[in-house]
Amino acid sequence: MRVRLVKWLLRLLAVLPLPVAHAFGSALGFMLAVLPNSVRQISAINLALCYPELDARVRARLLRRSLMETGKTMLEMGAMWRWDTTRLMAKVRAVSGLELADAARRNGRGVIFISPHLGAWEMVGLYVSACLPMTTLYRPPRLAALEELSRSARARHGAHLVATDAGGVRALYQALRHNEVVGILPDQNPELGSGVFAPFFGIPAYTMVLTARLARKTGATLILAYAERLPRGAGYHLHFHEAPADFASTDPEQAAVMMNQLIEAAVRAHPEQYQWSYKRFRIRPEGAAGVY
Repeated sequence: MRVRLVKWLLRLLAVLPLPVAHAFGSALGFMLAVLPNSVRQISAINLALCYPELDARVRARLLRRSLMETGKTMLEMGAMWRWDTTRLMAKVRAVSGLELADAARRNGRGVIFISPHLGAWEMVGLYVSACLPMTTLYRPPRLAALEELSRSARARHGAHLVATDAGGVRALYQALRHNEVVGILPDQNPELGSGVFAPFFGIPAYTMVLTARLARKTGATLILAYAERLPRGAGYHLHFHEAPADFASTDPEQAAVMMNQLIEAAVRAHPEQYQWSYKRFRIRPEGAAGVY
């Protein structure tokens, strides 16, 4: 029943022009900002942790704007999962830095794209996979019945999706050794034992080391990618930023620090478009108190 409901809702949202979807999304986000709910509560905690220097009123405005962007993320899913390639790609109004990937592949190295939960992160995978041979690491949805729907939507531009298990990691190595590209969400909490604590906005965040190991063993270039959501449903501006040149040669702990610094810089450029409702600091160092 829930799968049928999701499919019906996606079909309905896909009918909406993007400006209309974003307008409704803003209204939904405004409701999240004024009514008690867990999304607002978690976002407020994260913003207080990451922006302690902001005046309370300024931080409250940022919280409201963030939740309005969260609403846009929800309501643009019809476009992200159901629009055909031509129609969706037409919403990409600018692309900055994708030539970095071309240069890396000309040198015979693969590319690791890390796409944090910033802006329209679904757009990044769809755009890159339409341009380059791409293998994407993904975490299956909690509702198993939705897996086929999510996989087919995200793979429809040519991406090869692999699960977050040993077989999926092997597929990433294989793709990079064939000078292809891989996509990873870098700001999810990894499984215990597969990460290290590295500062994110000055707060210890349990951070994956997979990207560092992939880069070290294959010589691949690490590139951060995100899709900035433009005002009034105008479309998206895709940004690509290369990690420091010594990323692959550093130890995993220092590489995690460098990766979080790269993500933080992008978030600081567009703080309202980051997914602050995620419990990024759920896993705490030994002896540290919980924050949620």
